[in-house]
Amino acid sequence: MFIRPLIAAFPFALMAPLSLFAQEPAATAPKLPPQKDFYVIILAGQSNMAGRGNVEEEGKKAHPRIFALNIENQWQPAVDPLHWDKKGAGAGLGKPFAEKILPTLPKDAAIGLVPTACGGSPIATWEPGKYWDQTKSNPYDDFLARSKRALQDGTLKAILWHQGEGDANPRSADAYEEKLTALIARMRADLNAPEVPFIVGQLGRFPAKPWDASREKIDAALRAVAAKVRNVYYVSAEGLMSRGDNLHFDTESLRTLGRGYADAYLKNASTAPAAQP
Repeated sequence: MFIRPLIAAFPFALMAPLSLFAQEPAATAPKLPPQKDFYVIILAGQSNMAGRGNVEEEGKKAHPRIFALNIENQWQPAVDPLHWDKKGAGAGLGKPFAEKILPTLPKDAAIGLVPTACGGSPIATWEPGKYWDQTKSNPYDDFLARSKRALQDGTLKAILWHQGEGDANPRSADAYEEKLTALIARMRADLNAPEVPFIVGQLGRFPAKPWDASREKIDAALRAVAAKVRNVYYVSAEGLMSRGDNLHFDTESLRTLGRGYADAYLKNASTAPAAQP
């Protein structure tokens, strides 16, 4: 059985104040459905995947069939914030995604969300052994360890990716398409899931901060990868609003974006082959 020690999987847990972590371990382990009926959805990328929206009452309501893997690698009811990567982690798109696809699943199925996003992380840190100082973590290694832990209990159904702000600069943007293509192949290979749907989201395009050439290149790369790589899907963020910093989506926009990811999953990806045990 693969369970990576907490210290190895989350070195930042020993270095950051406990106030960073809004989550608490569940008092008792929840009852999960059989492995084939427990739909594992991985949330990866940087801060807009982690979520920086204000946590509202809707996000605090637990659903009896939607769970999240917490910082201690245990399942608990999914409530915002799902992530703990940085102080200020808040509402995200994972829970709205799960809420939209759940009614389409068999009545006894449940969803397990696996938070792995790291605020600010460029795609170069999503490689084996790479360290990201802002979150005191190893983004790819932690993604892999937590995903494998989740797959002890469920079946991998999709990887949701929102990232690119950290590479939207003249030094990194030109290489983004190549790096994202390689990342998708590596994730699929390491999880023995060659056909798993991989859903990417458009960066925020906010009126107060028009895109420069680098952001245009990131968007073109996301679209190109979705067009070229099997079972990769692109979700538009056109018209969505910033929380006020012209970087992060506000809470309602994150709900809309999460439902957009769900639409892409339901339209294109829900019948894709699952990961092999």
